[in-house]
Amino acid sequence: MHSESAEPKIDNSNRKPSRLGFRWWICALLFFATTVNYVDRAVLGVLAPTLRTEIGWSDTEYGDINAAFTLAYGIGFLFAGWLMDRLGTRLGYAISLIVWSLATAAHALATSAFGFGIARFALGLGESGNFPAAIKTVAEWFPQKERALATGIFNAGSNVGAIAAPAVVPFIAITWGWQVAFIITGVAGLIWVAFWLPLYRRPSKHPWVSAAELEHIRSPPPDPPGKIPWIHVLPHRQTWAFAVGKFLTDSIWWFYLFWFPLFMNDQFGVDIKTIGLPMITVYLLADVGSVAGGWLSSALLGRGWSTNAARKTAMLVCAICIVPVSMAPLVADKWVAVLLVGVAAASHQGFSANLFTLTSDMFPRKAVGSVVGIGGFAGAMGGLLLNLFAGRYLDQFGRDYSGIFMAAGSAYLIALLIIHILVPRLQPAVIAKAAKGPHETGIQVLPPGD
Repeated sequence: MHSESAEPKIDNSNRKPSRLGFRWWICALLFFATTVNYVDRAVLGVLAPTLRTEIGWSDTEYGDINAAFTLAYGIGFLFAGWLMDRLGTRLGYAISLIVWSLATAAHALATSAFGFGIARFALGLGESGNFPAAIKTVAEWFPQKERALATGIFNAGSNVGAIAAPAVVPFIAITWGWQVAFIITGVAGLIWVAFWLPLYRRPSKHPWVSAAELEHIRSPPPDPPGKIPWIHVLPHRQTWAFAVGKFLTDSIWWFYLFWFPLFMNDQFGVDIKTIGLPMITVYLLADVGSVAGGWLSSALLGRGWSTNAARKTAMLVCAICIVPVSMAPLVADKWVAVLLVGVAAASHQGFSANLFTLTSDMFPRKAVGSVVGIGGFAGAMGGLLLNLFAGRYLDQFGRDYSGIFMAAGSAYLIALLIIHILVPRLQPAVIAKAAKGPHETGIQVLPPGD
């Protein structure tokens, strides 16, 4: 197997110095890739009301189209980390961007629900490589003390992308047609590749990394060798607590991403010309919730609460704030509905931030990547099933969203109850077998909010 672990000894004393550190330019590339990633996955949702009329698909078919994406994303996610280890981040990341960019552009050629499903499946396979590649890049380019900051910066691209899509895509579609919207967003990823391939090298081989910066990147403490494979964490109830939480709650996030524009169109007549501001509002509130949820548990810990009490109380507050979203299909004013969904999205992000933190509370560091990977796959499968269900439910009941929103309002309380039953005290898992070597790595870590 190809390995990038061995660093050749080369003379870097005469390298061109990088004023602020070239690693931050690499981090900027990761940020833009993640922004493109979320724009590309959100385009279909923004255009869904228009495409439902022009293509003539049923809600069942639209649910199947989105299910194709989440299925491919989950499958690809299982192998993306291995692929990045095998090919290296320079080539692996470029291939991922090329695949999903071409898949995005290929939506413009689709003339049926089946055609969109094929394009969507290819998009899911390609996009599954983004976060594993970005995490691996951060590990290569940043010392341990800077990795959390670098990860937070590039992961902010997911929020920017979710906001950028409804801000930009409607204008493109109205001006030049929906096909051009897919083509332009697809080309954006190829432009990124045109910067990535010439600029990216490992730090030890990069001509723009000074000797001082290289020494800083390699500064201690080093990561411990190897990781615990996912097969060794799968039997533990702590793993299942996290996986069930992701399965029940990530599916709701996928629903908001793909179905919110159709909900606004069906309930309030909001079309492509007016969907931008409601979607931007929802995702701006989600950004606030992501920070607030993490702050709440940290504040409770600072007051002397136990980890178990602080985490679960913060999650309970978020879950309770989500309950009113059940009323979204019943209100008469569209902005009340937007506010209800926005608060629910914000609370989802707060719940999710604490849910991710449970892994580090219950597992040794070397096992966290595999546990988060299992949870990410479970979340994708939850999205798959909810999309399949939502389309059939809406066709059956005449686009009455009340049942789906009732499920959305209660899912987090149910998830928290199951988590509490499985790990009533957040007791740490005892992992009997450690990893044997650096290639026994399990599944890659994803940042919160993916």
